Amino acid sequence: MPHPIMFDDHDPGLAELRTIALAFPEAFEKISWGRPVFCVPKMFAMYGGNVKPEGRGEMVPYPHSVLIKVDDSDRRALEQDSRFFFPAYMGPFGWLGLDFTAAKVDWDEVRELIDASFRLTASRRLIKQLDEN
Repeated sequence: MPHPIMFDDHDPGLAELRTIALAFPEAFEKISWGRPVFCVPKMFAMYGGNVKPEGRGEMVPYPHSVLIKVDDSDRRALEQDSRFFFPAYMGPFGWLGLDFTAAKVDWDEVRELIDASFRLTASRRLIKQLDEN
């Protein structure tokens, strides 16, 4: 059974996120787990996520957020920022979420985070192409 769609094209921040993510070389969008996912072909960003609370509580949704892969050297500093969260399922694989509703979104910062995530997932050829532009 497919996942239900968990976003609306008019969601806050989604249009800006699409503009940023789809500007990367060969980036494309698909729907996975009911959410917009940006790939090259590996996933480098996702719109929306959840947090699994300790114990047996219900998932806590962060529907207006971006999930990005982060380098271990950046993780500690980002985890100290209350806008970031440890996403269910993907957190153990090097991903963090940035909640768009926690504060005014700095789109330059989002662009930098997505750039770093792209560089952790894209092929060397695509990274070279990005650097040449």
